Amino acid sequence: MNILLWHVHGSWTTSFVQGKHRYLIPVNDARDEWGRGRARTFDWPASAEELPLDRIVDADVAIVQRPEELDLVPRGVPVIYVEHNTPKGDVPDSRHPMAGRDDLVIAHVTDFNELMWDNGGTRTTVIEHGIVEPRARWTGELSRLAVVTNEPVRRQRVTGTDLFPRFAGVAPLDVFGMGVRGLDGVTAHDDPPQHEMHTQVARRRAYLHLCRWTSLGLSLIEAMQMGMPVIGLATTEAVVAVPPDAGVLDTRVSTLVEAAHWLLEDDAAARSLGARARQVALARYGLDRFLADWDRLLEEETCASR
Repeated sequence: MNILLWHVHGSWTTSFVQGKHRYLIPVNDARDEWGRGRARTFDWPASAEELPLDRIVDADVAIVQRPEELDLVPRGVPVIYVEHNTPKGDVPDSRHPMAGRDDLVIAHVTDFNELMWDNGGTRTTVIEHGIVEPRARWTGELSRLAVVTNEPVRRQRVTGTDLFPRFAGVAPLDVFGMGVRGLDGVTAHDDPPQHEMHTQVARRRAYLHLCRWTSLGLSLIEAMQMGMPVIGLATTEAVVAVPPDAGVLDTRVSTLVEAAHWLLEDDAAARSLGARARQVALARYGLDRFLADWDRLLEEETCASR
C-alpha cells in the first residue's frame, strides 16, 4: 500500500513507517513543516521515501495530522486523521476540527484523547502507541533524574517546567529534547540523536513525567521499555500506562519529591519498579500490536473507498 504521510511527529512516525507498506513523505527545498522529508535523528527504513508533493500521485490512502493538510491530499484518496494531542481551550467542550464529517475517520492515540474531544459524530477509533524497542537498558548508575520533553521553555506549565526546581533540589536534573536551551538550574541536552539520548537517559536513576496536560508521551513508554522506574503526575493517560508497581504517580508534588528521594536511596526498589515498567510497556505498547492495528484500519478504509 502507498501511504501519503507528512513528517510531523518524529517519534510516532518512526514506529508507523516500520510496517510493510511504502511511505511517501513530502519534502521541499526548505525542509520546513510542510516538507521535512525523512527524519535525520531517527532511524527510518528505506520504504519511507521523500518526494516533492507534486510527484506523489499514486497514494492509496493519506494519513493527515493537521487540518491544513486536507487541501493537499489528492482528490479521491481516502483520509485517516491521526489526533496526537489532548484538546486545548474549553475542555471538556473542545470540538475537534474534524468533528461532524462523514468522509474520514479520526484515529486517536489514547482513549483519554477520544473521551475528552467532542468528535461531533465523526467516526473514531483508538490505536494506542507502539514503539521500536530501545536498545539501551536501564542501569541507574548515576544519581540523577531524567526528563524528556519538547519545548519546555515555551510550553512551561503544560510540560511541568515550573516543577523542575522541586526535583533539581533532590538530585541533578537532566532535560533532553527539542527547545530545551535556556532552562535554568538543570542540564539541558538539546535534540540529541534518539539512540544517544536513550543511552544517556538509561543511566539516570529515575524518569520524571511532569506533563500536566498532554497526550501520552512516547518518551515515557521508551523509558519504561528500557526498565526505568517512573515518577510522574497522575494526569491524562499516564494513570493507565503506569500501574502502581511500575512507578509512583500522584497529583501531590510533595509525594513525588519524596519518591525521588526514596528511589535515589533504594536501589532495589528502583530496580523492582523498573523491571515491572519494562514488562508492562512491552506487553501493552509493543510494535507488532501497533502495526497490526494500523494494518486493519488501513485495509478497512481503503476497501470502503473502492
